Amino acid sequence: MATSYERYQKRRLISSYFSVILSIFLVLFLLGSLGLFIINSEKISNNFRENIPMSVYFKDTAKPEDLKSFEEEVKKSAYIKDIVFVHKDSAAVSQQEVIGEDFVHFLGFNPLQNSFDLHFKGAYVEQDSIKNIELNFKENNLIDDVVYDRQLVDLVNKNIQTITYWVLIISGFFALIAMLLINSSMRLSIYSKRFIIKTMQMVGATKAFIRKPFIWTSVKLGMIGSVLAIIGIIILTYYADQKFPTLHLLQDYQSLITVCAGVFIVGIIITYISTYFATQRFLNLKSDDLY
Repeated sequence: MATSYERYQKRRLISSYFSVILSIFLVLFLLGSLGLFIINSEKISNNFRENIPMSVYFKDTAKPEDLKSFEEEVKKSAYIKDIVFVHKDSAAVSQQEVIGEDFVHFLGFNPLQNSFDLHFKGAYVEQDSIKNIELNFKENNLIDDVVYDRQLVDLVNKNIQTITYWVLIISGFFALIAMLLINSSMRLSIYSKRFIIKTMQMVGATKAFIRKPFIWTSVKLGMIGSVLAIIGIIILTYYADQKFPTLHLLQDYQSLITVCAGVFIVGIIITYISTYFATQRFLNLKSDDLY
């Protein structure tokens, strides 16, 4: 009978430990993922901004040396990420593939113009900055038109600000949930041993002596949960890096190490604090209150 009871207690203890580790893993994985997003938020937002193109169309009177001079001048600018020359004949071929008709043959001439497709660095894809660049280009008499999606620029910047704001709120919410959830799991784990705690007190054990093994056990569970969360974050980062290779998330070792170290430390701190206050509560209970 005693053996059966001991097995039951052991299964109950393992189940309690598993729930604690699972709670720590889930919460820290979510917090770590949000932390990684916040750290790389500027890089992610710049990636979206830098994919918004601007097309600069030149008049037919522009000579090859004029086009070359413009390209070299723009390449020296601080705002440029890349610039690609699009010859009018290449543009005509692309348009023919899109519409499925040879409009050059039909019209008897190519109505398109030589142009440059520009992508700017993320910091310059703001309405004021990009407007100044547009006005600067239009001062060139050889440039016929400058085209970019103004609404898309506004929409991207507005959405990035909104997303960043809500991510910060959600991160704070999850941090609070983490404390409550892990604290609850710790208290449930210690609750099953409340009689052992009271027995140790009755034979003269100090609070620090009683508390020590509980804290150490909880910290070890916190370490296990943290390591599992770190593995999950690394897998998530690898997946995101495969989907968005231009972000180079895996190459940013500093950010990844910072998040993983933060997750590990937070896992230890939360379990330590939760266990300390949970054991303190049962240490202060009277014998009648244990039931």
